Amino acid sequence: MITLALEFSSSVRSVALLLDDIQADLPVLRGSASDDGARSVTPLKLIERALAAAALGQEAIERIVVGLGPGSYTGIRSAIAVAQGWQLARQVQLIGLSSAECLAAQARANAWFGEVCVAIDAQRNEFYVGRYEILAPHWREIEPLRLASLDELDTLAQLSSVMIVGPEINRWIPQGKELLPSAAALGRLAHGRTVDVPGEKLEPIYLRQTQFVKAPPPRNWL
Repeated sequence: MITLALEFSSSVRSVALLLDDIQADLPVLRGSASDDGARSVTPLKLIERALAAAALGQEAIERIVVGLGPGSYTGIRSAIAVAQGWQLARQVQLIGLSSAECLAAQARANAWFGEVCVAIDAQRNEFYVGRYEILAPHWREIEPLRLASLDELDTLAQLSSVMIVGPEINRWIPQGKELLPSAAALGRLAHGRTVDVPGEKLEPIYLRQTQFVKAPPPRNWL
């Protein structure tokens, strides 16, 4: 199966094409592309670059894996829109995965063993924080994603037993390890998963309660 992975939750958007053989240990990376932060590159152009690198056509894609964040709401929404449109046109399978879990998997691939705290900027002086135990054979979640203040994150960073990782984390935690979620890692994370969801069910991971402000009634100027 050929999988297209879309990871747009950070400042660097990336796409990857992987050959996912259920009998293999890990999918084989066939092609990838990233924009290196250049928003002038459209998502479809990134996909075209990855397809060219893999010497594949659009019709070869059988499944799309989307990074649902948390992170850049605009980026995640654009990835979901691409996946939804692709499913309507070609009936591909869709899977949505946590970008925080993607970072945990990348920490394991980097051999960053021990307790790892994934921290992603949530704006408003807050962070999306999840804690994971990273071991050589596997990783596991030990605290689910939650919102934390910068003071809380700084307190965690003072613990010698905890490693802080995440996109641009050195802006706030100097001893943290910079780590951006990648489409290639996201595609590997989907290996062996068969849950297929309709496009309209894909939603960004967003931990804040949505608040609506009711508009005042229109004035009658007559």
